[in-house]
Amino acid sequence: VDGKLKRHVCACLAQIAKHSVELAEVVVEAEIFPKILTCLKDVDTQVRKNSATCIREIAKHTPELARLIVNAGGVTAIVDYVNETRGNARLPGIMTLGYISAFSETLAMGVIVAKGVAPLMDALVREPEDHIKAASAWSLGQIGRHSPDHAKALAVHNVIGRLLSVYQNEDSSEDLKTKAKRALKSVIQKCIHLEALEPLISDARRNILKYIVHQFAKVLPKNMDARKAFVTSGGLKKIQEIQAEPGSKLREYIDQINVCYPEEIVRYYSPNYA
Repeated sequence: VDGKLKRHVCACLAQIAKHSVELAEVVVEAEIFPKILTCLKDVDTQVRKNSATCIREIAKHTPELARLIVNAGGVTAIVDYVNETRGNARLPGIMTLGYISAFSETLAMGVIVAKGVAPLMDALVREPEDHIKAASAWSLGQIGRHSPDHAKALAVHNVIGRLLSVYQNEDSSEDLKTKAKRALKSVIQKCIHLEALEPLISDARRNILKYIVHQFAKVLPKNMDARKAFVTSGGLKKIQEIQAEPGSKLREYIDQINVCYPEEIVRYYSPNYA
């Protein structure tokens, strides 16, 4: 089949699938999988983009349709696609991984296992256009928000730190800041991989810092090794240096951390210790 026809067919299928679950099911019932996945490797860049767009329009509707894509080998194919493309062509692949991950922790874990975090992180860091960075931030949030295991898979790639710097960058668009902030909140609230969160204590603004400190307040009372590590790494000292308003959530979380330690140790690490 010639490139021009393939381009139009993939675009047409995408236009049909996007409108409703019923129409997406009609497209799927025409047995386009796994054939459409081969179009992601086509020599024609527009065929590749249009086929990725079609897969995105199917993935967004229901967990069942997302699972069908996964079972056809679609996640690995889309991860490869995001790895191999740049610029706007990347967008449908980035969003497909987010849509699939949003539906369930099992589907999100499938994206992690298929090594989907690294290309999304790459797009967040290297893509010059903010709307592509924003889509990557959104998709990473959909992957990491399910459980501590999901959050850790992001944390080991330094995704949380990168989301924070994008969010706090004055040059980021409002949409990018909003999506990065939402992703940060949802992933931090599941993250108990404290080594990844600790460096952010010094960098995060108050509205994000409270979520980071809250994770320490949750984990440290139950984990003696983590309490020791928090002292030796300088984390407890950093916490004492935070100027938190009395009665604020941040103050409450700092107090919850401090009661895990003998009073003289907390005093020793306080900035006004003489």
